Amino acid sequence: MRTSLPYRSIALTALSTGVLLALSLAACRSLPPADDAGQAIRKAEAEAGSMGIALEESSRTRQADAAAFTPPAPPAPVAAAPQALYRALAPMPQPVAQAANTERYQARDDNPVQRAAEQPVSTFSIDVDTGSYANVRRMLRDGVRPPADAVRVEEFLNYFDYGHPAPAGRDVPFRVSTELAPAPWNPKRQLLMVGIKGYDVAKAQLPPANLVLLVDTSGSMQSADKLPLLKQAFSALVPQLRAQDRVSIVVYAGSAGLVLAPTPGDRHEEILAALARLEAGGSTNGGDGIRLAYSVARQGFVEGGVNRILLATDGDFNVGTVDQGALETLVADQRRTGIALSTLGFGQGNYNDAMAERLADAGDGSHAYIDTPEEARKVLVEQMQATLLTIANDVKVQIEFNPAVVSEYRLIGYENRLLAREDFGNDRVDAGDIGAGHQVTALYELTLAGSGGERLPPLRYGAAPAAGGAAAGELAHLRLRYKLPGQANSRLLQTPVLRSSLRPQASEPLRFAAAVAGYADLLRGGHNVEGWTWSEVSATARGALGDDRWGLRREFLGLVESARAVTSTGTAGATAVIAVE
Repeated sequence: MRTSLPYRSIALTALSTGVLLALSLAACRSLPPADDAGQAIRKAEAEAGSMGIALEESSRTRQADAAAFTPPAPPAPVAAAPQALYRALAPMPQPVAQAANTERYQARDDNPVQRAAEQPVSTFSIDVDTGSYANVRRMLRDGVRPPADAVRVEEFLNYFDYGHPAPAGRDVPFRVSTELAPAPWNPKRQLLMVGIKGYDVAKAQLPPANLVLLVDTSGSMQSADKLPLLKQAFSALVPQLRAQDRVSIVVYAGSAGLVLAPTPGDRHEEILAALARLEAGGSTNGGDGIRLAYSVARQGFVEGGVNRILLATDGDFNVGTVDQGALETLVADQRRTGIALSTLGFGQGNYNDAMAERLADAGDGSHAYIDTPEEARKVLVEQMQATLLTIANDVKVQIEFNPAVVSEYRLIGYENRLLAREDFGNDRVDAGDIGAGHQVTALYELTLAGSGGERLPPLRYGAAPAAGGAAAGELAHLRLRYKLPGQANSRLLQTPVLRSSLRPQASEPLRFAAAVAGYADLLRGGHNVEGWTWSEVSATARGALGDDRWGLRREFLGLVESARAVTSTGTAGATAVIAVE
């Protein structure tokens, strides 16, 4: 098919052809000295230029011919031609650059199987975050296989409500419960579920809130799943605010600024108008934004109330204080003032999950990932009390297993929440916090002595102690420490886990929790569920849907199928993901 060209393009083509023809003729002779070669090139250019001008003038009277003109293929370069000039006239096509995926996740290994006779004590900090589940859901909906380090099992478990019993009153801010039943992937082993449920508070009874919305408005936040979704998310929170609440908006890009001074929460239109004005552009100075947010929060501090910063970002800090350790130190220093910091993650491609999670931990807050308006409503409206109001700080769990009854155990998840045994009683060691109505779920996989389900090879010189004494019927002893808000000294709760509590069949909540744990393990490579398949995960979950008020468990069934698809085809996504230590 012929292509029409404007007459100027015809002249340019002729010019290039003439220059190359002159160079080719020169190449047929021995290469002249540099000066002569330069003169030859300049002469060829002048002659070709004259020819191009003549063609241009002539073509004005022959536009019909020009319209039917088919440009000739460019001649091949001659070996002896000056290559620099050839490249300048006929540059090689360059590949189109694609944006690199620089999402960052903290690398870690699954918890190992422990022999109870050697390591009878397991200690960890509780975790109420759910960001990993929503972030992985986003990847699966896009047809991308999540990197293993993006999957944090405990955040998958804690995304769902298992109906753990609530405390009778507020003297003790939460209640601890346990359940023991066979593991679905191996009936020779048991699952121990530990549930912690905090007391709830009606929205109308929340104490006055001093909220600072810290918004990343850098250039990396331009896409629809970042700043536009962020504005929509905070807009869902605004109608819940009351006259006694105060709201400020701080933004940061290349520098930080105050967009909305502390404003009564019932001025909804004023707050929404300030959100609507936010635009993305520039670099990301998150350090300055955090400092300004704490300064504004201190000015509006409410004694006995909620004082919290909600940091909404993709975590792509690239100017100012960018070191993650330095930022964590900054936030940890400020939490002592009674101001908490929670993080809301947005977007893809450069999302810094590791940064968002660690800053929330350091700030006595929680981390959530917002992938849809529905998730924003879940976190900021339906779970508003849990997101804003802390009822217990530095909550630690320690379980001592009876080696006469338990041969082996493995904590499922919580790899980056593990604590040293001596940290349990040290009130200076930071741990997780529980908000109003929050619940925490942890699973242990146990192998009872004599069950035949052991995974570790027997010791030549070691033997499990014989059962006896008052603790003979105890499978384990559970201890829990916590601090009431504003207090420096922790309180202790403890309860035995009896072997007689073993059920022949798991309850509906434990069956669904087992399905979630299996789903997460298969996404991480399936190293711990012994051949359990996606079909078995789906069947177990389908048989334990229960009262699925918000449809989250049914949504989970769809994600299992999406996970099956991306793992069976080996899909890893279009771009690589960077994991950091």
